[in-house]
Amino acid sequence: MIKFIKYALIGFLFSIVMYKSEALSWFRIYEMFKFQSFHMYGIIGTAVLLGIVLMYLFKKEILKGYQNKKVVVADKNKGFINYFVGGIIFGLGWGMGGICPGPLYILVGSGYSVFIVFLLAALLGTLTYGIFKDKLPH
Repeated sequence: MIKFIKYALIGFLFSIVMYKSEALSWFRIYEMFKFQSFHMYGIIGTAVLLGIVLMYLFKKEILKGYQNKKVVVADKNKGFINYFVGGIIFGLGWGMGGICPGPLYILVGSGYSVFIVFLLAALLGTLTYGIFKDKLPH
């Protein structure tokens, strides 16, 4: 139970940062896609840079995971078509919804009830992928 509370607290704090940084703002996302502002590129770039540094530290075993266990990251399969098609589907959903699927819970929790439709669509898409993933080319 304590572990659940820790992760819930981290998620809660992360949602506050996402909300206050305006990373959930449709206007900020629109600016990004029209190359009118650096705001979102700065947020995304910071996240990518942090991910690179953390992955390097995990692979060199400088950092350990939960309960001091080694973090093992499996290599990704080489491919182009699967990432290309997946990226198009992801981008279309992002463009039509005006929001990345990641912060949908934060938007719903912030009182933007219209995003319940997009949250349900994202969950349905995930379920559909789960059902058909063994039949898809990976």
